[in-house]
Amino acid sequence: MPQTTAQTFRTALIQEEDLSLLEEVSMKTAGVSHLEMCIQCGSCGGSCPPAEEMDHTPRMLFAMLRAGMRDAVLQSNTPWICVSCYHCVVRCPQNVHITDVMYTLKSMAIREKKYRDATAPEFSETFVDMVEKYGRSFEFGLATRHYLKHAPLRLVGMSTMGLGMLTKGRMSITPRKIKGMPQLKAILDKAKELELTS
Repeated sequence: MPQTTAQTFRTALIQEEDLSLLEEVSMKTAGVSHLEMCIQCGSCGGSCPPAEEMDHTPRMLFAMLRAGMRDAVLQSNTPWICVSCYHCVVRCPQNVHITDVMYTLKSMAIREKKYRDATAPEFSETFVDMVEKYGRSFEFGLATRHYLKHAPLRLVGMSTMGLGMLTKGRMSITPRKIKGMPQLKAILDKAKELELTS
């Protein structure tokens, strides 16, 4: 019978602590994550609006990082449920940059193909593709591509809202590039170069 996450976590804690995963995530996170400073107080999970939807609270996820539970961490839905509201960051007494760590974990999960459900990673990749092409999100294309692939029947129910947004000029049917695409491309290329060296 397969072990539950809690049993796997307890087994990992009994073994000698392996901080290599914690250090890897900390190094890959933009800026200074302060991840190693987590005191397991639970302020993050208590502050998180969608915490009930997460399979692990951020605090539990950070304990799993400390225990070296790579697959369990990268397969967790927690980073994908995070809405980047920064409530956890504002309330963290140790100034852990929790939201930035969630972005790092999403990036690692995509790179290593460790996620359980492809819906959120594919949405994220589509969004990034559009930013790289146009310098901004193209909402009509993003929603259409996403829902055609993952929930085509929901497009029918959303058509009234979409039509209203189009007629009021809140959304365009064709993508528009920003000015300064060469500068944006240079910034993105530099970011990718830095990511490869980290």
